[in-house]
Amino acid sequence: QVNLVESGGALVQPGGSLRLSCTASGNIFSIAAMDWYRQAPGKEREFVAASMRSGSTNYADAVKGRFTIFRDDAKNTVYLQMNNLKTEDTAVYTCNAFVGWINVKLKRWDDYWGQGTQVTVSS
Repeated sequence: QVNLVESGGALVQPGGSLRLSCTASGNIFSIAAMDWYRQAPGKEREFVAASMRSGSTNYADAVKGRFTIFRDDAKNTVYLQMNNLKTEDTAVYTCNAFVGWINVKLKRWDDYWGQGTQVTVSS
């Protein structure tokens, strides 16, 4: 089994910065992709950023130039560095990972979601 544990959400003022983290644990042999999504009140969950094991990244237009996603594969952890935060960034941020793991010598690939961490940007 694989678990994702998130941290880093907080209340910050506009223009401030936060770093979110999400760590996957379990009998993991590979993580193909680690992504961040967010959901604001009254809105659908939206894509924020993605990081592939190859190093390629992708960002939603709303966060380009302000957010940076990066991984520490040795720790099975993905980070989201958020700078110049805006009130519009207020949301529950959730990490997602497509994880290869082993159960009784059998390799499996499954998609996992974290519990979500609240980011509130307010003056």
